[in-house]
Amino acid sequence: MSDDVTRAEICVIACADAWRGAGEVLAHAVGTVPTISARLARLTHSPDLVLTDGEAFLMSEPPPLGGTAATGGQIEGWAPFRAIFDILNSGRRQSMMGASQIDRYGNQNISLIGDWDRPKRQLIGARGAPGNTVNHRTDYWVSRHSAKVFVEHVDVVCGVGNDRARAHPSGSLKYHDLGVVVTNLAVLGYDADGRLEVRSLHPDVTAEEVKANTGFPIDCSDAPPTRQPTPDELRLIRAVIDPEGLRDREVRG
Repeated sequence: MSDDVTRAEICVIACADAWRGAGEVLAHAVGTVPTISARLARLTHSPDLVLTDGEAFLMSEPPPLGGTAATGGQIEGWAPFRAIFDILNSGRRQSMMGASQIDRYGNQNISLIGDWDRPKRQLIGARGAPGNTVNHRTDYWVSRHSAKVFVEHVDVVCGVGNDRARAHPSGSLKYHDLGVVVTNLAVLGYDADGRLEVRSLHPDVTAEEVKANTGFPIDCSDAPPTRQPTPDELRLIRAVIDPEGLRDREVRG
């Protein structure tokens, strides 16, 4: 890795590439790095990507990170909460969510840890994960790759994985589309059987490190390094999108 490029910036680039080719869809980005990545994609390779302020406004110029249209940016449209379901159900959306647990087939849990009746820890609940994975492409962002996150079996299925989607008897999951899982160590995708595999390793990360922090066997063979940002991408990240360096609070190098 180049001496002046941080791990967080590598992660932003990997997440930005997940939006590549999305077209005119609504970007749903959860977390600082995914939000930066969507804005970077919009400013570079994916100009048709539709951004919001996280509340009700479509933005041609996004507000400051963590803010809404009330704190800045340029409003170009309105998408109240009731309209989001129509956008979601029509597939005109792409989501990059978090995952408290994820298994080898991409089943995701953000609801609770432990037994349903007596959980060890209550999380945020399933939220929109089932609808997202049923209706449009869903990617995941994991800021701390560990065997506690990448588990053999999730405690609750919130986001639908490839095995469950393929086994479903009806056509209601025909739009199921899991993209990539970007972590602070690597970029993961899915093989022909729907199982996670390593697509690229971030600079200075080894295959052994990824395997040691994954709770199930994972193929890391021949994984190339995750690409470096271009000078223009670095300028946009540092001077335009995230001049306060919030990305480095979410990813520790």
